[in-house]
Amino acid sequence: MENFNRLNDLYFKKLLGDKKRKNLTLSFLNGILNKDDENCFTDITFLDKDNEPLTLDGKLSKLDIRADLNDGTQVDIEVQVCPFKLMAERSLYYWSKMYSEQLEKGAEYKKLKKAIAINLLAFDYLEDEQDWHNIYNLLNVKSHNKLTDHIEIHFLELPKFTLKDMRKIRASEAWIAYFSGKYSKEELEEIAMTTPAIKEAVEFEDTFLQNKIERRAYEQREKAIRDYYSYMSAFKEEGIQQGLQQGIQEGIKKVAINLLKANMPIDFIAQNTGLNEQEILHLQQLMIK
Repeated sequence: MENFNRLNDLYFKKLLGDKKRKNLTLSFLNGILNKDDENCFTDITFLDKDNEPLTLDGKLSKLDIRADLNDGTQVDIEVQVCPFKLMAERSLYYWSKMYSEQLEKGAEYKKLKKAIAINLLAFDYLEDEQDWHNIYNLLNVKSHNKLTDHIEIHFLELPKFTLKDMRKIRASEAWIAYFSGKYSKEELEEIAMTTPAIKEAVEFEDTFLQNKIERRAYEQREKAIRDYYSYMSAFKEEGIQQGLQQGIQEGIKKVAINLLKANMPIDFIAQNTGLNEQEILHLQQLMIK
């Protein structure tokens, strides 16, 4: 299928979030986390089996895959297709939940295991970074010594990725090349010669697209994303026009109200209007009245 979006949440979840294909998830994680044969993860348990993407009616869901690796390491893979300015804050928030939820009440801190957040982004986010893969830890600002290895947050920015040498490709590059959509089936077949998991992913993709039900669900999700961008373009344009006629603040409120009517998340509305959460909730209450 031409222009197939491999970051489509339904497809991504079925490809890497299903225990039947956990070998692919392990290949992806071991590649991104730069694990070799001696220290690679060998097993994975998915922790969110019922966490399917939310709706097919136009709402966009946050997709993540939560898992527990064989050494106790916790990992969260998030896919974000639509630009979001507060990715760092959101990733840290979800990382903190993943880390804290390891302990039951009264449990000892020594039972805590490393938690890794991986953000796969279809847009440029880190303006001051040129590399497509950036890793963040908790460091001393003077010595740069690491306080603990329990926190690790990855940002993978697909638009920044370019494959330099297909003959010397690493597993992480093979997976990003696959998800980027920049390379043809023929090129992916060449990549699969060094990374067999990519061959299996391409084969699963073909099976997925041949299933009429799966393909229909995929197309509905793609429509939801297109509608989302249309909403945003229309709302921002309307806000500008309202701002010229009634004042900038009134125009911004008009945008926020339209976004509330479209069931957009409050944090997203705050990001795109500059209004704080209390102001948005106030507008929401006025709408109810």
